[in-house]
Amino acid sequence: MKKHHHNLLLIFTRNPELGKCKTRLAAKVGDATALAIYKFLLSHTVAITTDLKAAKQVYYSEYKGENDIWDDTIFEKVVQDGEDLGVRMANAFTAGFNAGYRNIIVIGSDVYDLSKEDLEKAFAALNTNDYVLGPAEDGGYYLLGMRTFTPELFKNKSWGTETVLEATMQDLQGEQIALLEQRNDVDRYEDIKDIEAFQPFLKNV
Repeated sequence: MKKHHHNLLLIFTRNPELGKCKTRLAAKVGDATALAIYKFLLSHTVAITTDLKAAKQVYYSEYKGENDIWDDTIFEKVVQDGEDLGVRMANAFTAGFNAGYRNIIVIGSDVYDLSKEDLEKAFAALNTNDYVLGPAEDGGYYLLGMRTFTPELFKNKSWGTETVLEATMQDLQGEQIALLEQRNDVDRYEDIKDIEAFQPFLKNV
């Protein structure tokens, strides 16, 4: 294992299929536009992670993508396992720690204002903290990292609601936590309507 490969990045993603991704956004912009926006967000995620000095695993929602935008020589491909997001993330962290990784971070694939520098900062934070969290504007988080598997972080959460960050912080009271800057993850029309990069997708909305 190369030196920087005690770091593992888990990228949780949905298979980009019409009508199955960004459903809250699709309610306003339609399925086809929502899918195009999601593919745009996936491309951004590929761009900021490809050169990151860490092992990288893409966790697909339904099935392993083949010949897609995730380069097989850079990203290990896995299918999520579990009945809800908490169980799926817990299983991914468990597998990573069992494989010998020391610092593990999970991100989604829908944060347009996330950068490679943010991810480097998050891994660096785990050198001096036990946990790192990236708060999302909607009350959830866009990034979670840890040095020790902590199962309660994945239990008793209303995933996809504005209570997730607060509930996670409660679980981590008294722990060494690094908080990153707040970021905007894209779930609804309101999240992107004023952002220039998304305007080409919204011309007909």
